[in-house]
Amino acid sequence: MRMYDLIAKKRDGLSLTGEEIDFIIRGFTNGDIPDYQMSAFLMAVYLRGMTDEETARMTLAMAHSGDMVDLSGIEGVKADKHSTGGVGDKTTLVVAPVVASCGVKIAKMSGRGLGHTGGTVDKMESVPGCRTSLPSEEFIAQVNHIGISVVGQSGNLAPADKKMYALRDVTATIASVPLIASSIMSKKLAAGADCILLDVKTGNGAFMKTLDDSIALARAMVAIGTHNGRKVAALVTDMDTPLGHAVGNSLEVAESVQVLRGCGPADLTTVCRELASNLLMLAGKGTLEECRALFDEAISSGRAFETCKAMFAAQGGDVSVLEDGSFRKAKYSHVVRSPRGGWVCATNTEQIGIASVMLGAGRTRKEDPINFAAGIVLNKKAGDAVQPGEALATLYADDESLFDAAAQTFLAAYTFGDEAPVLPPLVMARVTESGVERF
Repeated sequence: MRMYDLIAKKRDGLSLTGEEIDFIIRGFTNGDIPDYQMSAFLMAVYLRGMTDEETARMTLAMAHSGDMVDLSGIEGVKADKHSTGGVGDKTTLVVAPVVASCGVKIAKMSGRGLGHTGGTVDKMESVPGCRTSLPSEEFIAQVNHIGISVVGQSGNLAPADKKMYALRDVTATIASVPLIASSIMSKKLAAGADCILLDVKTGNGAFMKTLDDSIALARAMVAIGTHNGRKVAALVTDMDTPLGHAVGNSLEVAESVQVLRGCGPADLTTVCRELASNLLMLAGKGTLEECRALFDEAISSGRAFETCKAMFAAQGGDVSVLEDGSFRKAKYSHVVRSPRGGWVCATNTEQIGIASVMLGAGRTRKEDPINFAAGIVLNKKAGDAVQPGEALATLYADDESLFDAAAQTFLAAYTFGDEAPVLPPLVMARVTESGVERF
């Protein structure tokens, strides 16, 4: 078998066999296939695409290129949730405790933020003392004891994906649905969960900007999971507007606590309710309506918040900051005011995320430090009426010199008008192995 022949086969639009795909992924991972040939193969996939069967086999080969997490020591159904990334997207901090409090085990590996999107691990580390790296034995024991642990990705998960992504990044082959889907799902398959709910963001603050593209990605990822024996579904959710009011690590944790206590922002609560309910349904906890009732009861009873605190305490976190909101505050704040009256018609969510990074709340390189107290609290979002000079948001930073540039970036993200805009639904579609349901 020669890599040259396989590149030509895909270049000509033909389907590869499972053995051929395994040969490519194994050979590239161990160094037998050079970068220039793999780059040619990636471009052929970009131009010609892949069938669902090819994509599923490639994803499995990528997952098996490194460590496969063994969750067999955890009793019961193991569930996971993955978001494709957004601004103000702190849903894991609500959904995971709710689902765990309803009797479904959450053994989750999450990522850090990069660019304009935030990361769950960074948010968790804003709780003083919280450990996001645990020995596997402790991780398993914690999930068995309290039903939940959320940690950072560790070990050698899907090294083929890491090598492939580095090539895609410099060969203009990022925006390929089979390659994006296999990149995400290879790590999900390696992480070992039985049920996976995907939150595919769509809009100007998301990687996928249009609903059709987001549905295509969701469908591809669901097909991968289904072909590999996992229960998988996806919700396509709006990211034309930041989720909730808080953007920034400790600010977002505090807002998540508000949702768990039943007093969070309506949009964030709605999206969390739908995500948790769909994940509970995947895990066999009932119909969608029954699972929505489970969500409501977990919140109203306080059980979900207690589960959240138990998780942070088990991982060394100071839960007093969750109870009383006593996170370290940024040294300085700056109010951004509206230049005119009328309505906020739209926001460029990616630019708002970039503004928060400029304040120190995120990183543009993996090695950049993060200021957990920095960020933005939004007073006005798309669909809100506004008066001239009224506060649009408050910016937080430990360095006053950061405010001018961040405020300009933030204000440029807002579009105003004289009439109230028509906003899209928060949840736009559900994708399952049975098909696509648009809302």
